[in-house]
Amino acid sequence: MALSKKQPLATLGLMHKAFLAVCLVASLSACAPVLISGVAGSALVVSDRRTSGAQLEDAAITVKAANAAKSMLGDRGNVSVSSYNRRVLVTGEVNTEEEKKKVISAISKVENVQLVVDELAVYIPSALSTRAKDTLTTTRVKANLSYAKDLMAGAFRVITERGTVYLMGIVTQREADRATDLASRTPGVSKVVQVLEVISEAELLRLTPPPKTDKAATAK
Repeated sequence: MALSKKQPLATLGLMHKAFLAVCLVASLSACAPVLISGVAGSALVVSDRRTSGAQLEDAAITVKAANAAKSMLGDRGNVSVSSYNRRVLVTGEVNTEEEKKKVISAISKVENVQLVVDELAVYIPSALSTRAKDTLTTTRVKANLSYAKDLMAGAFRVITERGTVYLMGIVTQREADRATDLASRTPGVSKVVQVLEVISEAELLRLTPPPKTDKAATAK
């Protein structure tokens, strides 16, 4: 699961496909009654520890999973899908336990999905005011992570649902604990749930690109 340190010419076509995939997700989310969240929030960026292939797959998984939920529910319920490194977090509300089972089953069958984290509630759909509060909470948590000098905020994806904050990403145990502590002390947060892929410090070093050197200075 190594992150490529250089982008050879052969990958330019892949990056172009990534751009198209993100645009496709954006266009679908604008018209779909099922809420799609966390779609390639920072696709193919340096701070993202996923491979470019995993990022593309996550974008495709999110679209397919949202469509699967929509086919089960129609205009009923409020389902939010977030995919990170092929791990899919499903949040929101449905009307019955049977609907919940059908949605989770359909999403689990989507191509390339490795794990489904079921946080779907059998409850009345959240009000717009609740979603607005959740959006504000997400913004606050992201800000706190970005202020922390010992964290790479871009390595985390933050999703908030009814006051519960979900953290996704590929991080070390130290980073997971630190981010969880910061998120838990953020106003509006009632609970923090880790949906994280934990790696060793050695693996993190392997994924981290070496610092850039000043060629002019080196030449001297």
